[in-house]
This record gives sequence, structure tokens and C-alpha cells, in this order.
Amino acid sequence: MRDRHSTRVTAAAPTAIAATLSPVAAQTASAQTASIRSAGATSAETAPTGTAPASGAPACTPGALEATAYQAARRPPGAGTGAAIVEFTNVSARACVVRGHPTVAVAGNGSPERNLPLKATRQGSAAPVRLAPGGRAWVKLTFVPVRGGVDGYCASGAAPAMFPSLVVGLPGAGNHQVALIEGEITECDNKVTVTAVSATRPS
Repeated sequence: MRDRHSTRVTAAAPTAIAATLSPVAAQTASAQTASIRSAGATSAETAPTGTAPASGAPACTPGALEATAYQAARRPPGAGTGAAIVEFTNVSARACVVRGHPTVAVAGNGSPERNLPLKATRQGSAAPVRLAPGGRAWVKLTFVPVRGGVDGYCASGAAPAMFPSLVVGLPGAGNHQVALIEGEITECDNKVTVTAVSATRPS
């Protein structure tokens, strides 16, 4: 994301130079200045709600974030959870930054002390996301699907597993226990594919 302060400094330079140029060159420099300012305004207008350039803000603390989870709209076919979205909201009074790929564990009997870490495959590159107070960021978790109907099975031959909640960790921002808004987490092989935290909500 572009630092707005650096944009203003860059835009001011052509104006100062234009004063020492010929009329034609001065008009060209002025046009460049207007173009730079216009680009900066467009960038600000299209920035995602609740986000801003990451510079100058501290990392989010665990207490600054509230996490919720729900089933993803796009998920592998099958009888299990398939994929889930975890949403992080900045509930503090100041901006903070999140970044990186999450760690994921399933909580045995809903207890974080009985975590079973899942083997995570990272998807996509990580970039810092600055959250204003009330701003949100997301990660998507895609599980190995349970196949079949009520009597589901794993393609690997392993038995499907069911858990009431997940423990999702963000680098520097702590671990957060979440349960799906509807249903429980069902998965195969204790594996998950994770996206990096993003200012754009995945589907």
C-alpha cells in the first residue's frame, strides 16, 4: 500500500522545479504534478474499508482482535466442513497491523489445552494489513473433505474427525479459539490449506 506522506513529498517536487523552467517546461511539470496528485487521491478512494498503509502502526496484540468463524461459500464437495473463513476484527481504540499465515489446531472437546495441531500448507504471499479500529481482516482454511453422506469416510482410508472448535494463531497476534457459527468442524487427515491474512474477504 502507498504511504500518503511520501506521495505528498513527491508531488511537491515538480512544482518547485517548474518555477525555474521555461513556460512550456513549466506547463509540463505542472501537468505531472496534477497527475501525481490525482493518482494519490484515486489510491485513497479505493483503499479497502478499515485498512490503511501498514507503516507507523504496531502489531495487533491478542486482546486487540476478536475472531469469528463461518463456513466458506466456496468449498470442496463432501459431507464435512470443507472450508471455513476466520474473520479478525480490531476491537481496540487504535490502529494495529496483522500479517502472515495462520497456524491451525483443532481443540479436543473444545479445550485449547487439548489442541491437535493440523499440518498446514500455505497458499499465497503474506503482506501486512493495517486495521483501523473496527477494521477487519480474513483468512481462509480449506480442509481435506469428508466424503459420502451421513456415514462419511476419508479418501485416505483414515477415519473422519469432528471437533467443536479451532485454535487459530496469527504471527505476533496470539491464538484465538473459534467455533463455527453453525455446525462443528469435520475434516480428514489432520491437514489444512491456509491463506495469508488479507484485507479482502475470501469466498
